[in-house]
Amino acid sequence: MKNRRFILKTHATGLPGPEHFVLVEDEAPEPGPDQVLVRNHFVTIDPAMKGWISEAKNYASVETGATMRAFGVGEVVSSRHTDISPGDFVCGMTGWQDYGIADATQPFFRKVDPDHGPISTALGIYGISGLTAYFGLIDIGQPEAGETVVVSTAAGAVGSAVGQIAGICGCRTVGITGGPAKAALCTDIFGYDAAIDYKTESDLAGTLKSACPDGIDVYYDNVGGATLDIVMTMLNVGARIVICGTAATASWSPPPQGPRLERAILVARAKVQGLIIFDYAERFPDGLEALHNWAAAGQIVWREEIIDGLANAPKALASLYQGDNMGRLLLGLIIECNIQFIEIKQ
Repeated sequence: MKNRRFILKTHATGLPGPEHFVLVEDEAPEPGPDQVLVRNHFVTIDPAMKGWISEAKNYASVETGATMRAFGVGEVVSSRHTDISPGDFVCGMTGWQDYGIADATQPFFRKVDPDHGPISTALGIYGISGLTAYFGLIDIGQPEAGETVVVSTAAGAVGSAVGQIAGICGCRTVGITGGPAKAALCTDIFGYDAAIDYKTESDLAGTLKSACPDGIDVYYDNVGGATLDIVMTMLNVGARIVICGTAATASWSPPPQGPRLERAILVARAKVQGLIIFDYAERFPDGLEALHNWAAAGQIVWREEIIDGLANAPKALASLYQGDNMGRLLLGLIIECNIQFIEIKQ
């Protein structure tokens, strides 16, 4: 079987673009022990990809000449796993390619039942997005009823789930997002108590303070940068900050200079902790159970944006950092959907 795949041409020093990738065609790989060959139906476009291909130190990286790392879900073509057969659906780290290897030893490998809903959700609300939101907020943020939770990139796949889970926990939720359409999405669909459009707001600090009259107890941070600097001035004593992403910083080489945050952390006795979702692999079933239960009860909704065709992967990644997407951004590899938005409510 012929296989198209994107390989990394050069590491990025700033935001990634099409110039960093090359599309090649060769033979589909052969699975090894405890592996399956998957025909990808959907693969992810992830904010974390900027770090994966960066020259700066990171928790995971892609070497030049290697297939671009990505999560995928699809149909098993051949299997060397005792519990998986051809025709089954699985998700795993399959990469930007038509046919990828899913390895049962990897954290996100699991069998997917298409009767439980669109298999794309295994890459979104029932995958890396939902699990990142769940463990970051519940384990690190530790929200309590009556507290104020602020979330950046609040309309995104992770941020929208964080806001809804915080609401389930009885918190006041304030989302920071870019553009009036996303701000409306936060309040009208995802149930935020307030949403702030940082792109049009001339006084972000003043507006955030008005939206958080009792201060900030939990900040789920997906961007870092100037927004984090502002939030740090409004922390309540005992606040918790979840560092999930640093999208506001284009490059970490050289490291950017900014305000010193240690005084704010000291005065608020705040806890700041980074989140790498792979650290929670053994507890993924617990997180998925909670997400399924909330969705079944109508307490969580989600939104997906699916772009047709593997060839569009690099452009889709570039558009992600421009804030163009309106939901979980995925590539559809074997469907003819052009560009469409799918809003799903249980």
